[in-house]
Amino acid sequence: MAPILLPPNQPEDAMYAGGAQITSFRSCAPCSSHQPEDWVASTTCGHGSNGVGYTRLPDGRLLRDAVTSSPDTWLGADHVAKFGPDTKLLVKLLDAGQRLPVHAHPHRDWAAKHLGAKHGKAEAWYVMTPGSVWFGLREGMERDELLSLVTAGRGTEVLARMHKIDVEPHQTIYVPPGVLHCLGEGVMVVEVQEPEDMSVLCEWADFNIDGEKHGHLGLGFETALTAVETKARSADDMAKLIKDAKPSDSVYPDASREYFELERRKIDGRGRLRRGFAIVIVIEGNASMTVEGADKLTLKRGSTVVVPHADGDFTLEGNIDVLVARPPQ
Repeated sequence: MAPILLPPNQPEDAMYAGGAQITSFRSCAPCSSHQPEDWVASTTCGHGSNGVGYTRLPDGRLLRDAVTSSPDTWLGADHVAKFGPDTKLLVKLLDAGQRLPVHAHPHRDWAAKHLGAKHGKAEAWYVMTPGSVWFGLREGMERDELLSLVTAGRGTEVLARMHKIDVEPHQTIYVPPGVLHCLGEGVMVVEVQEPEDMSVLCEWADFNIDGEKHGHLGLGFETALTAVETKARSADDMAKLIKDAKPSDSVYPDASREYFELERRKIDGRGRLRRGFAIVIVIEGNASMTVEGADKLTLKRGSTVVVPHADGDFTLEGNIDVLVARPPQ
C-alpha cells in the first residue's frame, strides 16, 4: 500500500449552488453551478442515491469495497475490533455558493431507531473563508410550532431565532446532532462528519430540491422533526463549540472527539505524523509525503490524500499547512 492522491469527487445537481471555490482551491477545471461539495475518501453515498458520492480509487475499485475486503490493512486491527470495517469518517470540501437551508442532522440513536442506520450525523467545520453561519436557537420553540412553520412553508422564519455568528479562517465549529444550522453564502469549510448523508430540512424555497418529498428522510415531518433540537442555547453555550484552530493534534472542540478527530500541522522542514487511517487535505504550501517502501508523493495546496493504516508513520517534507482527519480513538 501507499498513500493515494485523490482527484475531485463533486456530485452534480446538489440542492444548493456552489463549487467554484473548491475548483479554485484544488486548481482543477471549473465545475457546474451546483457542485458545492467534494466528497473526499468517501465510503458513503448520497441518501437515496445509486452510489453517488463514493470515492473510486485509481485501480477502479470503490474505496468502500477496498476497505471492506481488507479492513486491517486500511484501518488497523484495533480499529476493526472496535468498529468493524467502517472508516467512521466522511470528509467534504464544502462551498456555499448561496446560504444553505436551515436544517439539522439526527443523532445516531435516533437514526438507528427510525432509519436502521449505523451512524447519525454529527459534524464539524474547519473554516476556510470568512462569512457568517447560523447555528443553534437563541429562542426555543415548541415542537408543534416548528412542525407548523415547516409544513406551512414558513421554515425560513426559524432563521431569525438562531444565533448568527461571524467566522474567520482557521476557526472550527462543532455541530452536535439535532442542532439547527446553515452556512452563509461565500463560506467554504472542510467538513468532517459521521459517514451518513441524512438531513431534516426546515426550508426549501429557492433550493434545488422538493422539500415536501425529500426533506423528511421518507418519514414524514411529524416524525423527522423529532430529531431536531428545539431548546434555546445561550451565547456561552455556542462559544464552547467554537475553537481557534492553532496547529495541534486536536483542533475541534472536545465534545466532538467521540465521533472523529482533526489535526492541523504546519511544517517548515520535516515532520512525522503517526500511523493510522487518515484523510489529508493541504490548505497551504508544498511538500513531499513519504512512507517506508513507497515513492514520494508530491503535495500542493488543494491536494487530498487517503493514507491506509498499513503504511505506518508518514513523513512530510517541505513548507506546508495540512489538516489530517482521523476516526475516533
